[in-house]
Amino acid sequence: MSAHTDGRSSGSSLPGGQAGGPVRSGPRPDDPSALGPHADPEAVARKILLDQLTGQARSRAELAKKLAGKGVPDEIAQPLLTRFEEVGLIDDPAFARAWVQSRQSGKGLARRALAQELRVKGVADDAVRDALDELDPEDEIESARKLVRRKMRSVQRLDQMTAARRLTAMLARKGYSSGTAFRIVREELEAAGQAAEVTRSPP
Repeated sequence: MSAHTDGRSSGSSLPGGQAGGPVRSGPRPDDPSALGPHADPEAVARKILLDQLTGQARSRAELAKKLAGKGVPDEIAQPLLTRFEEVGLIDDPAFARAWVQSRQSGKGLARRALAQELRVKGVADDAVRDALDELDPEDEIESARKLVRRKMRSVQRLDQMTAARRLTAMLARKGYSSGTAFRIVREELEAAGQAAEVTRSPP
């Protein structure tokens, strides 16, 4: 197979017929100058969006901000963003669900912190609520317990009141309510104290 044929076979069905290919030196992939000084503004905007979406989902608001930062006029950006939504390349509800799942399981974040992060990314409140509604409350509690257990070693030399204060502050930063944080910290500290007594007891 010739090199020309190989190049054709790596094309993409994404809007605008953008084709994949090897990384080249020169302008950044999302740099409008990569298309030349006389490039069509819509083609420039399309290239920016495709590059931004390569390997990572983004919210519509994030992409709109990126286009504005590159000088793309709003009258070009908004219809193009809508077109990308229509073909499924931009999907804020799906983005919100994936974000919640990843950040809750990976970072142990609670609903409040997750909602704040999604709003910062410009996701609409209804999409945020729908994504958070899929969270299992028991998974959230278990994540909080894991966070406390991982942190326990660093506070084990402190008096119980100081340790409890630091652990509840850590959970608060993760978005847990004060009531939930106090309850979990108290239970985990009690469990750790009981385990210590068992360890010290003679066989």
